[in-house]
Amino acid sequence: MINIIPAIDIIAGQCVRLTQGDYEQKKVYNEDPLAMAREFEAAGIKNLHLVDLDGAKAQDVVNLPVLERIVLETSLKVDFGGGVKTDEAIQKVFKAGAFQVTGGSIAVKSPETFSRWLGKYGPERLILGADVKNGKVAINGWQEESTLELTAFLEDYVEKGVRYVICTDVSKDGMLEGPAVALYKDIIRQFPDLKLIASGGVSNMEDIKILSEEGLYGVIVGKAIYEGRITLEEINQMIG
Repeated sequence: MINIIPAIDIIAGQCVRLTQGDYEQKKVYNEDPLAMAREFEAAGIKNLHLVDLDGAKAQDVVNLPVLERIVLETSLKVDFGGGVKTDEAIQKVFKAGAFQVTGGSIAVKSPETFSRWLGKYGPERLILGADVKNGKVAINGWQEESTLELTAFLEDYVEKGVRYVICTDVSKDGMLEGPAVALYKDIIRQFPDLKLIASGGVSNMEDIKILSEEGLYGVIVGKAIYEGRITLEEINQMIG
């Protein structure tokens, strides 16, 4: 069974969604991320993907208090991303109670740092964020496109011990037009031992079922929940 992982994206302490990573296309869904997290917990959900969008832009963790409150007041296992660029930042995030940290830009721009973290914290605590735009890895909240080919990027980190990967096709994100199934099938074929987590484009429960049948470890769902395309009752039935 695929793990269904809701996303909470934070700007100025509020729960928002962007479309295709564009900060100008921001919609606030809940002023209290903790209230949202509690709803997820009540539906039987175990994991949460928490993204500090202010942090991604500022290149440093900004919304740490949101993480602390959710960890303190729910039983959700939180994976945290956005602005985790330094040893000090990752220490703060783990100290605040994050179960896992997702690193994307850092893994591209400072591979020696991310590799060192893999050694220090172990592959169970780190998720490689592989965001894809036109076949290349995108970084810094998708504001930049790198020259790295996705396959080479994944191959390098799998050799270094990475086990968890969140892969987002940026063209799909926030569009509610279905996930990049062909991309994920290709990744699973090349790296069958990866715990691959799909992100972007999920619009209904059928999308989740398709990804589950393809053997993905997890799927991140954001806008589809907030726009009412997928209900928490439906998720509860699937995981229950």
